[in-house]
This record gives sequence, C-alpha cells and structure tokens, in this order.
Amino acid sequence: MSERFNNRKNNELRNIKFTMDYTKHALSSILVEFGDTKVIVTASVDEKAPKWMEKDDPRGWVTAEYSLLPTSTHTRCQRERTKLSGRTQEIQRLIGRSLRSCVDLEKMTGLTITIDADVIQADGGTRCASICGGYLALEQAVKKLLEQGLIKENPVIEPIAAVSVGIIDGEVKLDLDYAEDSHAQVDSNVVMTKSGKIIEFQTTAEGNPYEKEQLYQILETAQKAIQDIIAMY
Repeated sequence: MSERFNNRKNNELRNIKFTMDYTKHALSSILVEFGDTKVIVTASVDEKAPKWMEKDDPRGWVTAEYSLLPTSTHTRCQRERTKLSGRTQEIQRLIGRSLRSCVDLEKMTGLTITIDADVIQADGGTRCASICGGYLALEQAVKKLLEQGLIKENPVIEPIAAVSVGIIDGEVKLDLDYAEDSHAQVDSNVVMTKSGKIIEFQTTAEGNPYEKEQLYQILETAQKAIQDIIAMY
C-alpha cells in the first residue's frame, strides 16, 4: 500500500470543516474546507420562479453557480466574465441537479434559491466540497424562509453529500487531493443521499479500463465516507 500525504489511509477523508454564517449579507453562508480545498458557499433567494417556468407550474427552483478565484490554483486562472468554460458549466449543473434531488420543489412555489460556490483555494475535490457546502447552505436558507413565512413546509427531503474516489496504482483511494487526482488512473465523483440512494456516480478511466469489482469498491468506499460527512453537518 503506497503512502499518502499526512499518512492518510486509503479509506480516510481529509480534515473536513464547515464554518457557518461565514459572510454577512447572504441568506446563508458556509466556508467549506476539505483539506487545503476551501470553498465559500452562499444561498440567496428571489421571490419569483425562473423566467422559463410556466406560470401555472407549482414548483419553485434551486440552481447553482460555480467559479474559481483566479489565484485559487497554482497558476492564475482567468475570470470567466462573458463565457463559461465547459468544465464550469458541467460542475454547476452537477451542483444544481444534486441539490434539486433532495428537495420537494412544490413546497417552495414561486421561489428561486441560488447557491453560489466560489473556490478560494483548490486542492482537488472542489465540486464535491461545493455540493456538501451547497446542501448546508440550502438547509440553513430553508430554515430562515420558514421563519419568515415565505414557505409553509420544509421542502428538504433528506441530506446529501459528495466525495471523490480514485484508483491510483491499482489501489482505491478516498477524497483525492490535487496531486493524487492528477495521477489517478480512474477518477470518480459520487453524490448520495443519507439513506444511500445514488444521485450521481461519475466514474471514468483516465488510463486503462477498470474491473467491475473495483467499481463496487469505489461505490462502497464513497458511501461510507458520505455517511461520515453527513454526520458532520
């Protein structure tokens, strides 16, 4: 078994921390830390449905936006001012899909909650950290909307979380940092509910194909970790 940074075991998460009410003006805000990955996640609400939604549609909506601070990575990345990269679009759609899967949209009629995930320091697993922080920000926002009387019932069905898993030198390893992720032969991002239902299971062979038994091992490793993350909420 190869050694990992800080002598982590293959099935061991990095140090994870959630700092609540991190900013002043957002409806809710969380600083999420997965090791050296740090993401500020905020929630805001518009008292109207999206423009594309039919007027008689009983649903509200949850959407997400994601961005990297220019100095969040080893070399400065450009701000995406006018056109989003394919990677950014894919990640924010993943965050939005994941969060919509854990709420009853018909219990938030006429409201749009936007989750903003801004990566201030990237060291692997930014989309998974954003989903975990996004769920917490959504949950805190819903509590405030209930207190304000803008919604009558709690739309949250159950908590969700996400984690990365990879195969490096034939070994399944949990919660990859950047150095590990860049050398992984198989890269996976798993989003699941507290009850163990799968929301997303993105698994790609970056090099050689992998065995079905390894796929099951990835899923089982992720499920245990996701339960551990949800217990931290």
